[in-house]
Amino acid sequence: MQTLNQERVVIEHISPQLNHGTYFIKRVVGESVTVTADILVDGHDVIQASVRFKHEKERTWKEVRMHPLENDAWQAEFSLDKQGYYTYNVEGWVDYALNWLHGTRRKLEDNQHVRSELLEGSEYLKAVAKLAKGDDASYLTKTAKIFKNEAQYDEAVQQVFSAQLHDVLYKYPEKEFLATSHDLQVYVDRTKARFSTWYEFFPRSAAKEEGVHGTFKDCEAQLPRIAAMGFDVLYFPPIHPIGELNRKGKNNATHTQDGDVGSPWAIGAKQGGHKAIHPQLGTEADFKQLVTKAKEHGIEIAMDFALQAAPDHPWVKEHPEYFKWRPDGTVQYAENPPKKYQDIQPIYFETKEYKKLWKDLIDIALYWIEEFDIQIFRVDNPHTKPHHFWGWLIHKVKKKHPDVLFLAEAFTKPKVMNQLAKQGFTQSYTYFTWRTSKHELEGYLNELTKTDQKEYFRPNFWPNTPDINPWILQGANEAQHLIRYALAATLSSNIGLYGPVYEQMRSAAVPGKEEYLDSEKYQVRHWDWSIENKLTMLISSLNNVRKEQPALQQTNNIEFCYVENDQLLAFYKYDDRKEDELLIVVSLDAYYSQSGQVKVPLNSLQLEHHDQFTVSDLITGSSYQWTGEWNFVELHPTLPFHIFKIKR
Repeated sequence: MQTLNQERVVIEHISPQLNHGTYFIKRVVGESVTVTADILVDGHDVIQASVRFKHEKERTWKEVRMHPLENDAWQAEFSLDKQGYYTYNVEGWVDYALNWLHGTRRKLEDNQHVRSELLEGSEYLKAVAKLAKGDDASYLTKTAKIFKNEAQYDEAVQQVFSAQLHDVLYKYPEKEFLATSHDLQVYVDRTKARFSTWYEFFPRSAAKEEGVHGTFKDCEAQLPRIAAMGFDVLYFPPIHPIGELNRKGKNNATHTQDGDVGSPWAIGAKQGGHKAIHPQLGTEADFKQLVTKAKEHGIEIAMDFALQAAPDHPWVKEHPEYFKWRPDGTVQYAENPPKKYQDIQPIYFETKEYKKLWKDLIDIALYWIEEFDIQIFRVDNPHTKPHHFWGWLIHKVKKKHPDVLFLAEAFTKPKVMNQLAKQGFTQSYTYFTWRTSKHELEGYLNELTKTDQKEYFRPNFWPNTPDINPWILQGANEAQHLIRYALAATLSSNIGLYGPVYEQMRSAAVPGKEEYLDSEKYQVRHWDWSIENKLTMLISSLNNVRKEQPALQQTNNIEFCYVENDQLLAFYKYDDRKEDELLIVVSLDAYYSQSGQVKVPLNSLQLEHHDQFTVSDLITGSSYQWTGEWNFVELHPTLPFHIFKIKR
C-alpha cells in the first residue's frame, strides 16, 4: 500500500545479504565487505550514497561513501577490525549543493551567464558551511560572499570549477530526501575460521604398544610430529565413556566379543555422560595438560560435539523426557538408512521439556569451553537436530566466547547444509570427497566461490573421514593419495585429514561400501607413528606452503584456467591485494603422465601477450621462464602437481 510520504530516493538490490537480512554474512578479522546497491531518483538530480556500519559494542556509526558504477548501481567497501557482529545499511539522498554545482558547470561550459545561479549557490554554500569544520567552513563562507558580489563574477566562475569546492561540498552533504535501507549484519570471526589444517586420530589408538589402549599421555607424544607436518587443529572423536548396552563389536557387529571397546559415538555409561572422560584415556588433569601442551606446539584441540546417547547414558534414567519412548517401553535406536546405530538413542528434540533440554545441551559445550579451554567443536550430524536450535546455541556460545568455532559434519542435501551454515556454523564439511573429475571440481568450486554461498558457507575439504572410505581411495596408489590431498590443500583454505589410515594408505573397504574394513570406529588400531614416507613428506610440504602463501589461506579468490586436457586441472589463486599470486596445476591421472598447454589469465595478472614472467615451483624449487598466454606443462604420477609462484 502506498502512503503519502514525500520520498524520492529508491534503494534496491543490496548485496551482500541473505534472505533479505534474515541471516548474517561472514568474514574474519582484517577482511572487508564490498556493498553494492541500486540507488536511483526521479528526474536528473544528483544523488549521493553511503554505507553506514558499526560494531555491536560501538554507539557511533561510521560511514564510507559509495561511488557510482553503471546503470544506477553503487558500491563501497568497509573494513572489519574486531570480532563479533557488525551492522550495516545503505543511505541515499538528493545532494542539492552538488546538483547545483553540476548544473552550473554545464551552463558555463555552454557559455551561459550564471549570475542568478551564483546567488543561488551562495545560499547552498552558507547552508553547507554550518556543517563544515575549520578551514572548510571558512572557505565556504568566503566563497559564498564572492558569489554574491557581482564585481567578483570572474573569480566566482573560477571557484565553480575548482576541485576544492567540489570536494568540500562532497565532504559535508545535507542529505535531502534521505532514504535508509533496512539493517544487515556481518559476523566477524578470528582468522582460524578461514584458514585451518585439521588432523584426526583416535586417542585410544595412540599407544606405542600393540594391543594397549591409548591415553592422553600417548597423544602428547604425537604432538611434535603433527606440528612438524603443519597441522594446527587436532580433532578427536568423542572422548566420553562408551555405553555397554548394545555395544558394537568389530566391523560394526551387533554382538560384542570380550575386549570389544565399542564406538565412541555411543556416548554415556555408568562412569558418566557428555561431561565425563573415558577412564581408560586418562583424567581431567591429563586432558587439560594435553590441551596446554598442544597449544605450545601451535595446535588447538577440537572436540566432537555429538548430541546423542547410549542406552545406558545417565540421562536415560535421570531425564527420560529427553527421549521418545515407544508403547513397549523401548526407545527406537538411531538410523540413517541403510545404516543402523543400535548402540545410540537419539535425543527427542520435540519434548515438551525442550527449554530444559536446550539448556542442558548448551551447558555441555560451555563446560568444555570454560573448564578445558576448548575453542573448536566438530559437530556430529547437526542436520538431524532442529536448525533453529543450532542458531540459538551458536549465537549464545559466541556471544560469551567469540573465539569458539563450530564445524558442521553434515553430508546431506545441499539446502540443508546451506541452512546450517546460515544458522551460524563456522565451517562445513562438503561434497569434495566425491568430486573427482575436472568438470565436477570446477563446477563445485564455482558454486562455492561465485554464488552467494561465498558469503556464509566456509568449506572444509576432507579427502577421507572415519565414516567415509571413498571409492577413489579404495585400493588407490600413492599418486592418488597425493592428488586428493593436493587438491584439498590448494582449492580450500580449510582442510582436514583422517591421518593414520591416509598416511599409510590403509584403504581396504567393506565390500561394496564406502567404509573402512576393520574400522577404527569399532576397535583399537595400532599404528607405527614413526613411519615417514613420500606421502607424509609431501603432506608436510603442502601444509607448510599453505602457511607461507596468503593466496592459499582463503578459498574464494580462484579462477580456473583452460587446459585442453580433461586430466589436468589448472587454476589461479591470489590474496585480496594480489601481492601473492599462484598458478596451480594438478594431474587427475594417478597412473600416466599428462601434458597440455595452460592458458594463463593475463588480464587478471595485468600482463601483456609479449610479457615474460617467472613461475617457481614451491615444492621442487624449480623455476621456469614463461611468455604470453599459452605455456606447456607436463605432470607425472611421481609428483602429480605444480604450485607455481608467479613473479614478474
